[in-house]
Amino acid sequence: MKTSAEDLKPLRAAVIGVGNLGQHHARVYTQLPGIVLTGVADSNPQRAKEVAKRNHCQAFTDFGELLGLVDLVSIVVPTVHHFNVAREFLRQGVAVMLEKPMTRTVEEADELIQLSRERGVALQIGHIERFNEAIQELKHVLKSPRFIEVHRLGPYSQRNTDIGVVLDLMIHDLDIIMDLADSPVERVEAVGVKILSEHEDIANARVTLASGCVANVTASRVTVDAKRKIRIFSPESYISIDYQKQELYIYRLKKDLPLDENNLMRMIKRERRVFGRKEPLLAELDSFVAAVRERREPEVTGEAGRRALAVALEISGQIRAQKYSAA
Repeated sequence: MKTSAEDLKPLRAAVIGVGNLGQHHARVYTQLPGIVLTGVADSNPQRAKEVAKRNHCQAFTDFGELLGLVDLVSIVVPTVHHFNVAREFLRQGVAVMLEKPMTRTVEEADELIQLSRERGVALQIGHIERFNEAIQELKHVLKSPRFIEVHRLGPYSQRNTDIGVVLDLMIHDLDIIMDLADSPVERVEAVGVKILSEHEDIANARVTLASGCVANVTASRVTVDAKRKIRIFSPESYISIDYQKQELYIYRLKKDLPLDENNLMRMIKRERRVFGRKEPLLAELDSFVAAVRERREPEVTGEAGRRALAVALEISGQIRAQKYSAA
């Protein structure tokens, strides 16, 4: 494709919400070629000034002041504000990188998707595990997943206390499962417990997809030691991934060996692949910028974000309907 002068122009970026995660969005934008970080906005004036000073840009407390000044924006505010903030930028034709969960409801998600289509601008959802190199490698080696098991566990944090662990953490894995299986969800069975917050802090869901693949997903934000692993079983292989270490193990049957009933494990070949050359957030924002510059669909579309949101809301809804208190 021929590159025009407009394609080569620097793109003006901003970050709305520069807390624990948003500050890293700002940092990464300063590292991307062809990007000028125009400003950061946060309701906390001191926080906005600190992050702006660190990244040599302007500080704002009202995100509306950035309308008309930027070409693309990362929205990293609490979930309750996602819809209103994203809607304002999309209305102005500004490309939006919206952190997960996309919105509070599927109706809000639908409106943002429609708006992005009408304005012809990119809407990417922040499912960062898609940009984990081990997960990207998995797509090249996995065929016909039949059973998926996931554990995403970690200690409690004051971050994202406005939502439960399903929308906070489990939604990452729901997105990965549906992307890998490439099949709609048929049935969900869930259970959860609230311990330290007003929402579920531990949850487990059994998700059955139309393809016949079944996923068992556990998420906790009240576990002392962090653990983020996914295991996928298929007729051809068993694959284990450590999200944090970006480490992938593939177990396959050695087809060239004669059957040895006294030592069946000898028939299994193990292969280890280690990644981590590129920070997932850097890869995510680099991909978003490329989609904006090339005027194409982002890797994680609004539709993909809505799909994960719908399943997460079904799971959390089932849990709310139960007596899930630890008391």
